[in-house]
Amino acid sequence: MGKKVKKEAEPPPKDVFDPLTIESKKAATVVLMLNSPEEEILAKACEAIYRFALKGEENKATLLELGAVEPLTKLLTHEDKIVRRNATMIFGILASNNDVKKLLRELDVMNSVIAQLAPEEEVVIHEFASLCLANMSAEYTSKVQILEHGGLEPLVRLLASPDPDVKKNSVECIYNLTQDFQCRAALQELNAIPPILDLLKSEYPVIQLLALKTLGIITNDKEARTTLRDNQGVDHLIKILETKELNDLHIEALSVIANCLEDMDTLVLIQQTGGLKKLLSFAENSTIPDIQKNAAKAITKAAYDPENRKLFHEQEVEKCLVALLGSENDGTKIAASQAISAMCENTGSKEFFNNQGIPQLIVLLKSDSEEVREAASLALANLTTCHPANAKAVAEADGVDPLVNILSSRRDGAVANAATVLANVAMQEPLRAGLQSHGVTSALLGPLRSANTVVQSKAALTVAATACDVEARTELRNSGGLEPLVELLRSKNDEVRRHASWAVMVCANDELTAVELCTLGALDILEEVNLSVSRKNKFSEAAYNKLLNNNLSLKYSLTGYLSSSNIISDGFYDYGRINPGTKLLPLKDLCLQEPSDQRAVLLVNSKSSDVSPPPSTEDKSSDIGYGRSISSSSSFRRASKEKTKKGRGKKEEERVKEEEEVSTLPKLMGEGSPEKEWYPPFDPDFRVYVYEVTKSIFPITNIKEQIEVLARYVAEKMGGKMSKEKLHNFSWELHISELKFQLKSNVVPIGQIKKGIFYHRALLFKALADKIGIGCSLVRGEYGRSWNEVQLMNDSRKGLIGALPPPEVYIVDLMFHPGGLMKLRSREADLYRYL
Repeated sequence: MGKKVKKEAEPPPKDVFDPLTIESKKAATVVLMLNSPEEEILAKACEAIYRFALKGEENKATLLELGAVEPLTKLLTHEDKIVRRNATMIFGILASNNDVKKLLRELDVMNSVIAQLAPEEEVVIHEFASLCLANMSAEYTSKVQILEHGGLEPLVRLLASPDPDVKKNSVECIYNLTQDFQCRAALQELNAIPPILDLLKSEYPVIQLLALKTLGIITNDKEARTTLRDNQGVDHLIKILETKELNDLHIEALSVIANCLEDMDTLVLIQQTGGLKKLLSFAENSTIPDIQKNAAKAITKAAYDPENRKLFHEQEVEKCLVALLGSENDGTKIAASQAISAMCENTGSKEFFNNQGIPQLIVLLKSDSEEVREAASLALANLTTCHPANAKAVAEADGVDPLVNILSSRRDGAVANAATVLANVAMQEPLRAGLQSHGVTSALLGPLRSANTVVQSKAALTVAATACDVEARTELRNSGGLEPLVELLRSKNDEVRRHASWAVMVCANDELTAVELCTLGALDILEEVNLSVSRKNKFSEAAYNKLLNNNLSLKYSLTGYLSSSNIISDGFYDYGRINPGTKLLPLKDLCLQEPSDQRAVLLVNSKSSDVSPPPSTEDKSSDIGYGRSISSSSSFRRASKEKTKKGRGKKEEERVKEEEEVSTLPKLMGEGSPEKEWYPPFDPDFRVYVYEVTKSIFPITNIKEQIEVLARYVAEKMGGKMSKEKLHNFSWELHISELKFQLKSNVVPIGQIKKGIFYHRALLFKALADKIGIGCSLVRGEYGRSWNEVQLMNDSRKGLIGALPPPEVYIVDLMFHPGGLMKLRSREADLYRYL
């Protein structure tokens, strides 16, 4: 055998490039390789980039700067499966970077990523494609893109994947998507709840947790709750709660149950299976604060339904909530307080908390946490509303002081709640008296000035409740509380305006406060409010009338009417008719004005600044105390009071003598003593009238006879009986002008008028009738006409059995047939006959 000769290798073809192995240590170089046409280079470059991206956020940012994202997006649709897989893996990692996410949205790669979820693709591609979508779905724009490209359906399908990472990524993405209501509706159509429930059986806690979080959102919709119940989802949730080893899932499980409890059918199902008692026992006995908190939140949600509240009350949920109030965790205290607030709609629950619950809530009012104080005050506000026993329990448990302290809180909700509780307490007269000693009135000044309309409303309501007592009104007036209250009348909020009007109406019960309110402009504001159909309310009208009733001078000038309950007192003056919106000057200012050709202002005042016995009937002297101070006592004897029928020359002589005597008097405001206290001009003649009618007419027992005698008395003092034919010769105008000249003022005391017509006589009759208790009204007509109306029972109907008919109204004749009574059938016709 010959020697073997080694065969030489064939040289490579001349047109083929020899293989080249390159070891690159620069990411930039590898990024350049992403543009290679060779699958093997692309696959290896992607693999290297994937490992590089895994090392941290800085590397992801570096790849973005190097421009790796755009060429990688093209590889998502590459024909080679390995290249496509590796590119998908890179995007699964890179998509956690916010800048990368932004660029991916701009490059519109969502459709390419979703395509990787196709059933025929490898599990690893499913894993990283779903991871990419989970990262992207954290932002709203990406959620919209995922839904628009049909990404929800493959994600739901992948919930049944055998790979736990695929399940985890898919359910996480779905959880993010469910933040949008459109996605929740789409999930219902895809019947996603059963596969999500199956995830609760997973051995991986993170998957179970994500599944529960997803259910916690989608079960906000009623249809989803029904589907959950039909698929025995409630049983799964209860079992989780019963399993101590799954305590890290209990909080989220309770959130889902909280939603389910909103459905009456689900609540009944839980109750029938004993789940409700287990739930309450679990909440009460758990040592984990968040579990207790979520349990209380579950009760709160469900308790908004009346049937649910009834069922909860039967299960004695109140005991559980009272126990939770004693938790050391603020969140649990807040949740329990809110649950109590919700349960207060049930009468039985309200009564239960009277003995157990209110004392614990009052303790929470002193908490260092403002959130706790607000929640506790809300519970007390609901507990005491329309429940006097609970309001009394708050007062007896020393709850007033902490409530007053909360009125200065920085949280508007807490202030409004505290004010509500105090208002509820003040509704009871025995408790109201004790509130003043705790400084409630002064503490309300801040809330009245609040910018929050709810606080304003509740503060005004509390003023209305507490200001029923004179002491409270006095303190409110002295502490400057009326000013912010009046400002609330201007509010554009209906409730604020209504409650402020209510408070003003209550405060106007005493004259001093009513005068102060008018000075602050309350009457003008209420008048403006009542002119508006949309802004006025029953309380604004009542407050306006109440203020007018304490300022009868203004009421008569504005309305032209005083009822029998409007009692004229000393200091009343009739200025004449004024138009709405016109200011009525105070009496003091009118007295300071010089005489003019304007209508005389009629004054009623029997009170002197000097204490002296009433003058006798024979004493015809008049102490005209215009501008009288405490130390001034100027007086003069009115010569014109003497009745004489002498000739004109004698009258002129007397008039001149009067002028000389009057000229020695100081001006209406006591000259030389402007610093002294001012008093209205004293009317001694009217004081005599009061004395005489009290002595002679008051003892008469028959009311009709009293009216007739008083009418004749008034007519006698005002010039006697008149005839219609000679009325034009009755020179009352000259008489009034002489009085104005003598007094150097437009203000004329009613007692000094000896020639009076309709409106003089009607005012005098009303003033005297009020002094002796005869009920009559004063009505102003046109052209200087005024009259009085009285109500009398028909004598023929006395003694009848059964309900008495209403009294009949009569006009009192003071002019033509003094003492005559004209039955008022048709007001216009009868007045025409009389006037």
